[in-house]
Amino acid sequence: MDKPLLRECVLAQLEADLAVAVQAAKTAHETATAEENIAENKYDTLGLEAAYLAAGQSRRVQEITQALQRLQQLTWRDYDPELGVDLGVVVQLQGALQQGQNPSRWLLLLPDAAGLKITFAERQIMLVSPQSPMGQALRGRLIGDEVALATAAPLQRLQLRQAY
Repeated sequence: MDKPLLRECVLAQLEADLAVAVQAAKTAHETATAEENIAENKYDTLGLEAAYLAAGQSRRVQEITQALQRLQQLTWRDYDPELGVDLGVVVQLQGALQQGQNPSRWLLLLPDAAGLKITFAERQIMLVSPQSPMGQALRGRLIGDEVALATAAPLQRLQLRQAY
């Protein structure tokens, strides 16, 4: 697996998300400060709602910017069979075959951007953080290990098939 190319793909997706978030924050700010949105009575809340939205969008811009900076500085490690799964490692988990579901999952353990899904080398890879239940279950695991994940559904047992 081409880790430098994967890294660039993740960073490019975050940069695209940042551009969308910046535009959304700008639009929300313009709506919040537009003269026609000044409240005429106590029930006229469009300006207030837009201000809340603008604040939330600004926080999102800040979060993505910080994630980009941290991931640009992170050393992406290759899988080491003596250390097991760590930050920057891509893993394939294989579950029991269930009707209508793909039993294989590809995950990338990173400190930021959890939940982001990217397509790379014809695989959908989801980013997970070490603080998540899945990230905690993966950390230090070796190829062939079983990973048990307790969710709202019954306990899932997955096997670590590959790691890069």
